[in-house]
Amino acid sequence: MAVKKTPSKSARVKKSQALARQAPKSSRPVLPKVYGVPANLEGSLSWDWARDRIADSHNYLITTVRPDSRPHSMVVWGIWLDNAYYFSTGSTTRKSKNLAANPHCVVCNENIAEAVIVEGQARQLAVGEIPQAAFGLYQKKYGWKLDPDLGPVFKVTPRVVFAMPEKLFPAGATRWIFD
Repeated sequence: MAVKKTPSKSARVKKSQALARQAPKSSRPVLPKVYGVPANLEGSLSWDWARDRIADSHNYLITTVRPDSRPHSMVVWGIWLDNAYYFSTGSTTRKSKNLAANPHCVVCNENIAEAVIVEGQARQLAVGEIPQAAFGLYQKKYGWKLDPDLGPVFKVTPRVVFAMPEKLFPAGATRWIFD
């Protein structure tokens, strides 16, 4: 009888990282017909197009929900790594308090003419859960240390991402669904 070998931790980590880099499923956003968004995917954008714009943005806008259901938006710094957005903020900030009560949020890149909108859920990470690559990417991008001692680090896992590029609209309007 053959014994089934359990993959090593490093093999599981590599598989998980490879899955995280895979492109999500593309489709069209649901918009009124008057906007002229094609029913087929002809002219839609690649995931690489959206990923590059969200990764290369310097400033981001994050929208969270207050306990009384009012929205709250604020500028944050962050990085895109393995199909997730990572950022840090003070533990007493409005966004941190909002995320503690309701993890749903929206993250947008800074270039609205090439808008990429990430809808997902944020989770505060323990220090050991922060990918090592995040520290170097953050330092390189901002010249600033990603330091969990200064405030919690959050990971936003996308549920859906939209691209609404002005010059490529309506054919460029694209939606990606994450499983």
